[in-house]
Amino acid sequence: MDLGSKRVAGIIAQVALLLSSSYGTTGEEVCDGPLVSNLPPSSFRSSSQLSSSHAPGFAKLNRRDGAGGWSPLTSDQYQWLEVDLGERTKLTAVATQGRYGSSDWLTSYLLMFSDTGHNWQQYRQEDSIGAFPGNSNADSVVQYKLQQPVIARFLRLFPLDWNPIGRIGLRLEAYGCPHTSDVVSLDGSSSLVYRLSPGLRRTSKEVVSLNLKTLRNSGTLLHAEGWGGLSLSLELERGKLLLLLRQGGTSSSEPRRLASLGSLLDDQHWHRVVLERQSAHLNLTVDKHTETVQIPAEFSHWDIEQLYVGAVQSLDSENPVISTRDFHGCLENLLYNDLNLIEQAKRNDHQVTVMGNVTFSCAEPVTIAVTFPGPQSFLQVPGPTVSTLGGLSVGFQFRTWNKVGLLLTFDLLQQGGVAWLYLSEARVQLQIHKDGTTLLELSAGSALNDGQWHSVDLNSRYGRFTITVDKKEGGVSSPSFPVTVGRQLFFGGCPTEDNSENCSNPFDIFQGCMRLLTVDNQPVDLIMVQQRLLGNYSHLQIDMCGITDRCSPSHCEHGGRCSQSWTVFHCNCSDSAVYEQSCEAYKHNGNTSGHYYIDVDGSGPIKPQLVYCNMTEENTWMVIQHNNSELTRVRPSPGVNQHLLYFDYSSEEEHLLAVISQSEHCEQELSYHCRKSRLLNTPEGSPFSWWLGGPGPGHLQTYWGGAQPDSQQCACGLQGDCVDPQHYCNCDADRTEWTEDSGLLTHMGSLPVRSLVLGDIQRPGSEATYRVGPLRCHGDKNLWNAAFFDKETSYLHFPTFHGELSADITFLFKTTSSSGVFLENLGIKDFIRIELSSSTQVVFSFDVGNGPLEVHVESSVPLNDNRWHRVRAERNVKEALLQLDELPAATQEAPADGHFHLQLNSQLFIGGTASRQKGFRGCIRSLQLNGVTLDLEERAKITPGVRPGCPGHCSSYGSLCLNQGHCVERASGFHCDCGLSAYAGVFCHTEVSASFKSDTSVSYTFKEPYEFIRNSSALPSSIYSDTTLRGENVSLSFRTNQSPALLLYVSSHYREYLALLINEYDKLEVRYKLDNNREAEVLTSSTRSLANGQLHTVAIQRVTNSVSVQIDQNAKEDFNLTSDGEFNTVKSLVLGRVHDSDDLDPDLAKLASLGFIGCLSAVHFNSINPLKAALLHPDTSPIIIAGPLVQSSCGSSASANPYTAENTHHLSDQSGSLGSGQPLVNAIKTDSALIGGVIAVVIFVIVTGLAITARFLYRRKETYVNRDVKGVKERDSPDFPFNNQTDSQNVSSENPKEYFI
Repeated sequence: MDLGSKRVAGIIAQVALLLSSSYGTTGEEVCDGPLVSNLPPSSFRSSSQLSSSHAPGFAKLNRRDGAGGWSPLTSDQYQWLEVDLGERTKLTAVATQGRYGSSDWLTSYLLMFSDTGHNWQQYRQEDSIGAFPGNSNADSVVQYKLQQPVIARFLRLFPLDWNPIGRIGLRLEAYGCPHTSDVVSLDGSSSLVYRLSPGLRRTSKEVVSLNLKTLRNSGTLLHAEGWGGLSLSLELERGKLLLLLRQGGTSSSEPRRLASLGSLLDDQHWHRVVLERQSAHLNLTVDKHTETVQIPAEFSHWDIEQLYVGAVQSLDSENPVISTRDFHGCLENLLYNDLNLIEQAKRNDHQVTVMGNVTFSCAEPVTIAVTFPGPQSFLQVPGPTVSTLGGLSVGFQFRTWNKVGLLLTFDLLQQGGVAWLYLSEARVQLQIHKDGTTLLELSAGSALNDGQWHSVDLNSRYGRFTITVDKKEGGVSSPSFPVTVGRQLFFGGCPTEDNSENCSNPFDIFQGCMRLLTVDNQPVDLIMVQQRLLGNYSHLQIDMCGITDRCSPSHCEHGGRCSQSWTVFHCNCSDSAVYEQSCEAYKHNGNTSGHYYIDVDGSGPIKPQLVYCNMTEENTWMVIQHNNSELTRVRPSPGVNQHLLYFDYSSEEEHLLAVISQSEHCEQELSYHCRKSRLLNTPEGSPFSWWLGGPGPGHLQTYWGGAQPDSQQCACGLQGDCVDPQHYCNCDADRTEWTEDSGLLTHMGSLPVRSLVLGDIQRPGSEATYRVGPLRCHGDKNLWNAAFFDKETSYLHFPTFHGELSADITFLFKTTSSSGVFLENLGIKDFIRIELSSSTQVVFSFDVGNGPLEVHVESSVPLNDNRWHRVRAERNVKEALLQLDELPAATQEAPADGHFHLQLNSQLFIGGTASRQKGFRGCIRSLQLNGVTLDLEERAKITPGVRPGCPGHCSSYGSLCLNQGHCVERASGFHCDCGLSAYAGVFCHTEVSASFKSDTSVSYTFKEPYEFIRNSSALPSSIYSDTTLRGENVSLSFRTNQSPALLLYVSSHYREYLALLINEYDKLEVRYKLDNNREAEVLTSSTRSLANGQLHTVAIQRVTNSVSVQIDQNAKEDFNLTSDGEFNTVKSLVLGRVHDSDDLDPDLAKLASLGFIGCLSAVHFNSINPLKAALLHPDTSPIIIAGPLVQSSCGSSASANPYTAENTHHLSDQSGSLGSGQPLVNAIKTDSALIGGVIAVVIFVIVTGLAITARFLYRRKETYVNRDVKGVKERDSPDFPFNNQTDSQNVSSENPKEYFI
């Protein structure tokens, strides 16, 4: 094999470790065979039967045996019919029929399922509706297909309602197919250990799947160990399943939680668990819910070596035991990549080791629970026998979400009082009352409303009374009276008043489950209670626990915290926030550069991420950093031919890809500085170095920054200016001098850079450095995606909207019409619609099966004003919400126990309806449904009556252009032209400031005529061609400690002038000399202390002989001149020292020669902005600058700009220590003394030249310091951004901000 082939093989081998793809298909089996019709009568049971001919064995569909079906002795809510299918079976549908030839049929019913005939589980439609629709007569068959198939052996049907003129009558059938099952039972110390074959290659997809059933809420379920001490674990913790990562195989190593899913998994019902590694993601599925997490970088090459199922035990003495809490319960159909591990264990396969007491069946303890669902629920059991009246012993377990509720009450036999055991603020409280007096009060436990099982024990013996909660003794007392129980104990509540039997409940009702009830240390037989053979009860669900976790998964959006009671859930939104979807959106809210949370898909699944938004340029850049964007020296390891680098970005994978997808342009710098270190060699050869970029772990890329994809070139190869024309990269010349190949990667399909592989670094004399810059993107394709509907009959149609449980819709509209439908989607009965119902009202309406519901918002201003208005409509299982612009949101609660699946089946109509009536005329843009943007423009291109795009953004956003900035329309958005403004920046909001020294002079020369390009923000604005003025508008900001001081001087060719100065009394003087034959007129403001180092703003306006002066926010002062009001032939405007002062009055000439020491900002004279022209456009403006002029942020109260653009790292500005993976120090260092000396000399010459230049430019430099501005720094960039100010008095903070919007 030649060298090139070996190199290619090496590349392929390494790329294979980084890349993977998914595969696999699934098929649907036919599962609809009848299950009941062939069962013997012994497979049927019921609560009762009317007669032997009405026995449950006759309840078979379409059969006329016996009395034609089953009827119970009494028609009430406590009756049931049970079918034993003989073995666990997959059920897919149920059908019912009334009793033949009668008036007896069910109109609604509940379905229960069980594996053992105990611990029943209710089947719920849509996770909420429990009732199934029944029949309307005795003969028709009503079949219901189960939305989710059920695997069970026993089926129990509970009638809810029946024909009011008949009684309960039933025939039924169930449909399904056999269920294949391999089961293993683990006892908490036993396990299965699967060892993978050595050298087995990892497949593109690894899957571990199983079903679990347990009564324990904690324990290690799976533990996968691999190379390097890395391991993954699935652990039960308080009934939830946690996916944990450990580094190091000891229990002391702190695990990292990757995911948490499921709840109440200790309910002794089967739960489906699937853990899948696919490409760069781990998918954890529990029952119907899946959570996806990105694989940590350290797991990119990780392979499973052995898999523990259950207890993690040592197979040899050197391996430690990870967990002491191991799984206790049953597992079914345990598969690893379709390999049945339970079957392998049964066969004694050498790869599967059985540890401890493992049985291949599911031994389930029978535990009878009882559910208290509502206000009429209670359980009455007899008190202790006569022989134990000397004391008290009562125990039980409960679980609930409620903080309050009566647990137990009983009368005191001897004292005649009453005892109440109840929950209050999630603590167990005991009160004993007699005649309105509290004799005893105790409490125990805390936070008992967490849905977990908690044990409670009451004991009174030998004068000592105790309450024990979760085996921890709480309240203890030694009452002076004996605590003995009367004849009856009432759990959960009391009977109704008509039959109270001396039971009273002054507290809230208990809603929850109880089990393991004991009285006098004897268990209470709840099955006998159910059969009415013991005690009494009402409105209970016996032999099941009907608890439901409404917060798993959470329906709370935008980071809201979910909490719940037994019947409802609540979202705490105090820490939640709604963020914009791009930096572009923040910009159009009027924000400036800073760190922002970006939520790229709104209410979609992608979490908001904190990024930096650079708004200092015309384009708004989103900057996403990674773990090393510095220029870094390559430090090769001995014996390793290639240097492998991974880049970990500050944003998660889904967020990165979404940002790139919705941006108009993205780029990333890729630089390689080299000395005798080749990069790509030649197009015909195999590259020495390459990188991976794009989605997931990335795809192999063999081109470099500045070149095109697949070119295997660098920028110089594309431009034809490489140092060696025979190569396509500078570094491939293999020279001993330092050179570089640098440029931007702009192919968005190859971004971001994931990893970098650098070769040719081991040869003697080889040295290299690299830099991968942050990911930078601008533009938002979603924000400006718009369509214009010019007819009421026009519309766009899209596929059906799938928002079954949650519909979150946002868009902007503008119109001149007073009504129209924005959006509509219909189902058979359900629908969803958003419309403009009048010129001031927006209505959001929908129906999910509970009847139409409307939410509307009324605006105080017309909405048909042809300005953009934002609409946000949200509907979930909890409520519906509608918000318009910044108005308060209107909400409507959803029914607690109603339907909540929105079932639509027609096309989604935008801008109109299916009936083509009430259509919308106007523009709709940035339409998003559940985080997905609809491409209105693309669909509008092929739809008559609809045009893509929508101009006219300045009507809505023009107010963002400040300080005389002019709004310019664009196809996507707008632009602020700052040509007529003294300010700069995106919104003409950035003050243009400079620090002046005593010898600084800025002179702006007026020429007549003076030709200049108009209306360009890149050049200074034009001046008047007629320079004889009958008025001026002058404004500027300043700060100084100098008094007196000349701020501004305007002269004419006729020895006339205007001077603005601070006199010796720290007051402002405006001097006008508009007649060279008369003395100057002095206008003095009353405002004092202007030379105090604070920022002050001055505005002067003259119209002929009337002058107004305003300083800061003080009231305007008006003056009148005595001259004719004409300022003839203006010659020049001077800021700072006036060198030509021959035409000045003597005192003013003396002041002008002193110059100005301080800060000037935002200087504006009519349409002239002289300071801006001097700082930003000195080469294209009639400007003369003398002395040092330093652009600064001194025009703000903050001396440093908090919103600088991203740092650009060069060889000359790095700092830090040298080392592998560390930023470079000042310049590339080399071990070669010769090269080092040459570089040192070059650096010395450059630094010396810079020092001389700086000394020349800043000679006689004076330090300008005041108590607000310290250490003003020079900024090199003429576009350096400043703090956002609407006016000079509004100052922004010095520190970078994080915005929570």
